[in-house]
Amino acid sequence: MGAGAAALGRAARAAALVLFYYGFSIGITFYNKWLVKSFPFPLLATLLHLLLIFVLSALARALARCRSGRPRATLSWADCLRRAAPAALSTSLDIGLSNWSFLYVTVSLYTMTKSSAILFILLFSLLFKLEEMRVALVLVVLLIAAGLFMFTYKSTQFNTQGFMLVLCASFLGGVRWTLTQILMQKAELGLPLSISEKLFHFHEAGMLLCLVGKLFLGGILAFGLGFSEFLLVSRTSSLTLSIAGIFKEICILFLATRLLGDQLSLLNWLGFAVCLSGISLHVILKAINTKGEKTLNLNEEASSDPDLELLLHHTEHGEEEEEVETV
Repeated sequence: MGAGAAALGRAARAAALVLFYYGFSIGITFYNKWLVKSFPFPLLATLLHLLLIFVLSALARALARCRSGRPRATLSWADCLRRAAPAALSTSLDIGLSNWSFLYVTVSLYTMTKSSAILFILLFSLLFKLEEMRVALVLVVLLIAAGLFMFTYKSTQFNTQGFMLVLCASFLGGVRWTLTQILMQKAELGLPLSISEKLFHFHEAGMLLCLVGKLFLGGILAFGLGFSEFLLVSRTSSLTLSIAGIFKEICILFLATRLLGDQLSLLNWLGFAVCLSGISLHVILKAINTKGEKTLNLNEEASSDPDLELLLHHTEHGEEEEEVETV
């Protein structure tokens, strides 16, 4: 009874975290599409959002330090420039190009094309030897590539410029997450704004305040997205985040067709299904490999523990003595 209640509690917590993540992730996708209609400066908006994320992250870090009493981890300038800066640069370009693409593409085409980021993640994982070359990975790549081709083939709302922007963002996303993985696995690592009417196109204070409010909302959503991803991964696992991401894309496509009037043919939906099958296969393979590695590590730790070997030796010796006495 106690084990069942604990499992039910973990499932409820995971579901709440997934819904928390969905709110920010789906919300910021439709927010970016809505923002570019009234503020067609996506790179400037990205810069302001990143600045707000920096301020909120510093505030959250200070609050966490006051609550825990532990000193915060610091990096030298050399480590920042050599290790953190490449990941930060690829992250900013990924987000900036993604926001820029909303000037040209629909939410559905953006969502589908952005799914190709896993292709580049696999590519860079192989280059940096974070993954081993397997036949299953080739199948994953072929499924995702075929699904992307089917989705964009003869699409009535296809835009070449926007598609290339999203594809470049997906490429940078592969660089971003690979460098982030390398950075996070290193155990030793533990602005005034000038406002002008020409830039912001406002003529009265009300319009300026409305614009500032829109940009501030985007920064809050972006910070909430990162925070919800961190909570979901830390409280559950990266596998849960990957599975939640698959269903999130289905929700985005459904909402885009219902709310924004995006047009998708049967071939587009089939392409999306093929792409999702490739992503799902990758998630399943990743889960199997992770489970196998954990089992192997536990066996190695058990076999290398001298106290455990001594205990087993005494246990076997005691069993032999009991058998002799029985005879």
